[in-house]
Amino acid sequence: MFFPTNHLTLASEAIMEQSDLITFLILVFGAIFMLSQLILLPTFGTRSHESKLMRKRLKEVNQSHGFHELSLVRQKYLRTLSPFEHWLESLPGIASAEDLIEQCGKQYPAYRLYLTMLGLGLASTLLAWFFTHNYLATLVSCVIGFLIPLLKLKSERKKRLEQFEEQLPDALDMMARALRAGYPFNDAMQYIANEMPDPIGYEFKIVFDEINFGRDLKQAFNYLILRIPSINLMSLTTAILIQHESGGNLAELLDNVSSVLRKRIKFHRKIRTLTAEGRVSAWVLSMLPFVVFVAIYLSSPNFLDPLLEDELGHNLIITGITLQVIGAFWTSKLIDIEV
Repeated sequence: MFFPTNHLTLASEAIMEQSDLITFLILVFGAIFMLSQLILLPTFGTRSHESKLMRKRLKEVNQSHGFHELSLVRQKYLRTLSPFEHWLESLPGIASAEDLIEQCGKQYPAYRLYLTMLGLGLASTLLAWFFTHNYLATLVSCVIGFLIPLLKLKSERKKRLEQFEEQLPDALDMMARALRAGYPFNDAMQYIANEMPDPIGYEFKIVFDEINFGRDLKQAFNYLILRIPSINLMSLTTAILIQHESGGNLAELLDNVSSVLRKRIKFHRKIRTLTAEGRVSAWVLSMLPFVVFVAIYLSSPNFLDPLLEDELGHNLIITGITLQVIGAFWTSKLIDIEV
């Protein structure tokens, strides 16, 4: 059975138009996804540069004192792994994934994160190629699918660290009251672990268990900072270790540190309030081109045919999205004020 040539031409043009539209929608989704990460993560999350410097310094301190053991959390799940899983855990790049998973408060092997990333990347690649047959759209979908599990973990870590810092002043007040009531330092930490919710109760319980199992106080707190890379926690740890070596009134010290942390958190909230207008402006400027495109497409679809069908239009779309990502990155740097 043969179809007229004009019918075949119209069908092929319709398929091409649908493919171009799907390609553009994938590019728009990728651009919005990247813009959201560029605006949100540097502004609200823990700064990766500070975290890397902190972890590097702590590892140097541990190595200089001959500390090469694993944390109790990591030892716990490594015991349950098979020989093949142990081999997977020894592959390059697993250590950084282990740190990220531990900072999220989770206890599953790090290789599962990479397997999930590879699986989602492969699935998104196959789906994008099946619907579009476009190399650029397939590449964008592959990158997005590959990064989604990693970015989800980083978002969970950010929320957990923020919650920990919010709980820290209250935990110090409770510890100071326990010390004044006659509790020793270890029992005061156990009191915090039992009375405070996750994440600070869970983390203090790990420190309490490590100290009871014979681990050095400095090493136990160093592992705590590796799991919770926070400047506030590092200040507290430094004060406790200095008091442990030199002596003094620990309850009064904790009260002073708690007061400083509350003022720092209050100042940080004030800065976030002052930069709220900048964040809203960044979102509006980043999303405005896509909203305008959707509005034009819904009101006059034929008006955008040259942009979607012509090669020059494709190049303009790619250039515009690239400039949008660069602008979002620049804006995020302007509104990211260090405290």
